[in-house]
Amino acid sequence: MRSIWRTLDRGLARDIGLVCLADCLVGVSYGAIAVSSGFPLWLPMLMSLLVFAGASQFMFIGIVAAGGNPFAAVLAGLLANARHLPFGFAVGDAVGRRRVTRALGSHLMSDETVAFAMAQDDAPRRRAAYWACGLGIFVFWNTGVLVGAYAGTAISDTDAFGLDAAFPAVLLALVLPSLRDKAARLPVLIGVLVALVATPFLPAGLPVLLALAGVLAGVAAKDPELEEAR
Repeated sequence: MRSIWRTLDRGLARDIGLVCLADCLVGVSYGAIAVSSGFPLWLPMLMSLLVFAGASQFMFIGIVAAGGNPFAAVLAGLLANARHLPFGFAVGDAVGRRRVTRALGSHLMSDETVAFAMAQDDAPRRRAAYWACGLGIFVFWNTGVLVGAYAGTAISDTDAFGLDAAFPAVLLALVLPSLRDKAARLPVLIGVLVALVATPFLPAGLPVLLALAGVLAGVAAKDPELEEAR
């Protein structure tokens, strides 16, 4: 584990820290919303430890709080997390080969851990980014949920705080510097448009998966034949 922390450079550690902080704030929002919606104090904390999937947890709380069937809420969460199957194939080398590390690494998998891992150029950095991000988010998310759950007993209007906006705001801040590269603009814009169009029609989580169409556009734009033609 020490080798993981030694592999991280200052910039990568900073970016991971910002995402962990954003997840902590969203966790506070989730815990507060769950408890203020009438769920027992222990439920959001237990779900965060065992499920550890923000979109699915928000979806479950929202569906059940609105009077929906809990089984339907579970199925909706499974559908949202179906994107983790291709993610697992993409970052298998970063998770490890032993059964214990694979089980733990699979539990820590999220959009953020996969994104940081796949952005690295070599295997040691992919592994370091994956585990540092996964462990960091797990600790910060559960801490935020704990704080939010207790705060939810005293907060009557959770919408007034707007904590859900913190996470996408930090992700936007991380993406903006890459837009200086002309080759990165097309994939990013296509991904954003696809996600925006799909969001009103699909469960949470799936629009993010469809946004990977922007990556395909970026690969096509860098086709070797096109590069030679230039």
